[in-house]
Amino acid sequence: MKIRIGNYPTHRFWHNWIGWEKKEKIRVRIDPWDTWSMDHTLAHIVVPMLEQLRATTHGAPLVDEADRPEHLIGTVVDRRSGAVDEYHFDAWDWILGEMLFAHQSKLEEWEQQFFSGVHDTTWVELPSGHKEMKKGPNDTFKIDWDGRKAYQARITNGFRLFGKYYENLWD
Repeated sequence: MKIRIGNYPTHRFWHNWIGWEKKEKIRVRIDPWDTWSMDHTLAHIVVPMLEQLRATTHGAPLVDEADRPEHLIGTVVDRRSGAVDEYHFDAWDWILGEMLFAHQSKLEEWEQQFFSGVHDTTWVELPSGHKEMKKGPNDTFKIDWDGRKAYQARITNGFRLFGKYYENLWD
């Protein structure tokens, strides 16, 4: 993959009057291997962009209460009035953090933290010709399924939030 996006063109109000509109230069080349694991490929692009957005953001969209953790639910009763609550910016920072967490997880072997112990297994041939794996006396391998499930739920929620607030990813 190769991406080249030039600077945004300088735009002046009078350019529209004279019919001159300069376009930004964008070149994108996608190689066949870029779509093999496209979620992983895109994470390499999205992570630094989200990090920069979080560091340089100048505003925040309205974040639905249902998308906020309990400690970031504010006291504004009627949000339709356009009023924001005391956690308006904190809620958006939290949303960006969850999006970033989800995309960063695609770049890591996060499942490993839920494995413990060692494998002691052997393959035993059955009369049918198939093989069956048998645990040996020193097999202590365990998986923390509850922890893994909770971690995966957080990743899934981060991607849900990314989709829901996609059109708010601007500075």
